[in-house]
Amino acid sequence: MKIDQDNVKKFFSKDRYAESTGIVIKSIANDFVECTMEIKDFHRNSVFGVHGGAIFTLADFTFAVHANSDNLSGADVGNTVAQSCSINYLKSTRGNCLIAKSKCINKGRNMSVYQVEIKDDLNQLIAIMVGNGFTIANK
Repeated sequence: MKIDQDNVKKFFSKDRYAESTGIVIKSIANDFVECTMEIKDFHRNSVFGVHGGAIFTLADFTFAVHANSDNLSGADVGNTVAQSCSINYLKSTRGNCLIAKSKCINKGRNMSVYQVEIKDDLNQLIAIMVGNGFTIANK
């Protein structure tokens, strides 16, 4: 199925929290989604590192876009929500932007698993998140 990038972007433009953090959807395809977040002062914690919550938000949003892109492109399979997510923070960034790229590890009728790698604009691997999704069938 061809991904309807315009419809996916339109749907996720309503995500006020992601919008407030500055997350931008850069690319959507069947096998990956890429989102970016320019690092601003409000993303910083008390030791001037990027807050773990900001990194997690970018990963979670990228996961959500990828897990729902087929449904929003006409597959009519239902909305996928996060059932559980785990993240490993690997290092702090010295860059100015974070780039999240997802890949689908497995997608079944109701359960799915996605991996999201977060790198900075210096190509350093900052974190890896695994998200387990549950698809709620359309009625």
